[in-house]
Amino acid sequence: MSRAEIELVLSRWDIFAHEHQVPPSLAPNGQPWLTWLLIGGRGAGKTRAGAEWVRAQALGLPPLADAPVRNIALVGETEHDVREVMVEGISGLLAVHPRDERPVWTSSRRRLEWSNGAVAYAFSAEDPESLRGPQFGCAWSDEMAKWRYAQATFDMLQFGLRLGAQPRQLITTTPRPTALIKRLMLEPTSVVTRAATQANAWHLAPTFLKSVLARYKDTRLGRQELDGEIIEDRPDALWSRALIESCRVSDAPPLARIVVAVDPPASSGKRADACGIVAAGITSEGAIHVIADETVSHATPAVWAAKAIALWRRLEADALVAETNQGGEMVKSVINEVDASVPVVSVRAHRGKYLRAEPVATLYEQGRVRHAGSFPALEDEMCDFGPSGLSSGRSPDRLDALVWAIASLTFTTRAQPRVRGL
Repeated sequence: MSRAEIELVLSRWDIFAHEHQVPPSLAPNGQPWLTWLLIGGRGAGKTRAGAEWVRAQALGLPPLADAPVRNIALVGETEHDVREVMVEGISGLLAVHPRDERPVWTSSRRRLEWSNGAVAYAFSAEDPESLRGPQFGCAWSDEMAKWRYAQATFDMLQFGLRLGAQPRQLITTTPRPTALIKRLMLEPTSVVTRAATQANAWHLAPTFLKSVLARYKDTRLGRQELDGEIIEDRPDALWSRALIESCRVSDAPPLARIVVAVDPPASSGKRADACGIVAAGITSEGAIHVIADETVSHATPAVWAAKAIALWRRLEADALVAETNQGGEMVKSVINEVDASVPVVSVRAHRGKYLRAEPVATLYEQGRVRHAGSFPALEDEMCDFGPSGLSSGRSPDRLDALVWAIASLTFTTRAQPRVRGL
């Protein structure tokens, strides 16, 4: 085959697409679908499917589109994710177009423009209000289960999907049993396709599949991240999804005290546990609000200390609470090396993780704790934490930091200082 023939064949997505990467033609109600949820494991080809679908909408390529869509929304977890994954990524929009039809990406304006006049606009789920005003004929939302302001962002997007005869949206996401995802899956105008990581094995490194399957096969984390299953509550977990959803609010009120809690790893390097970094505050009436999860993985002490201090500064927190079981005075000295002015409160564990977490879980059941926004990775740990720890056997670093933050606000005498706004 000539080079031109090879490029022509490679541009034919309908030849190479997996079954799960092509939407069904009709929704369960027998009508054309309005929402397509592509739920799959890591590396299952979700991003490629999303990029090819948007390409088809912009250029009016059958069978995925009947005519070009002029205005398209691209919504990712953050602005960085939209750019690095959805647009410029190895399976992103720029990569899936042949060179002669490739759109022009203007990062300063967050616009992707095709030669036929179609334009895709990039939005971050961290800023739902940015979707107020623009209007679209279709939308691609990526990793919605990880969005902090998922419901607010989704709602604003729906008001903007008002152009053309039948505005539609594609949602590509790793599964998490969030209330929004579960509700969308049940809507009669939605279609759902699923895929495990192994469905796309041809395009993945063999060593990757071998190592992750050996480590996570048949675990809850593996079933979620590799098999693409939506895992419901663990029966013996201290928290449930329903409990956490009942505690969720959009924003925190003025807080009397704010702390940033750090659960440092016992070692550093690629094999080290994550460093849990969670912030929480308490109102003058005693209501606790979880306001940030800045946990960092595989970081050196200098890196996680700088991350914790940056969060402390940003929130104007009163103290940085650090667990010292693993590193003793080393934890305090590392933080002081970065910034000696940070007030560090050392805490030491005298009981197991489960026993420490039980009183905090009780506060949730009593309605005394609120989550200001969504913290998917933290909430996954909470709903998978039982007497034996996490089902994957990994350390619950985010949960540990959460427990230290809430405990320092409620079970110590440090919880009644001056009142001030967040």
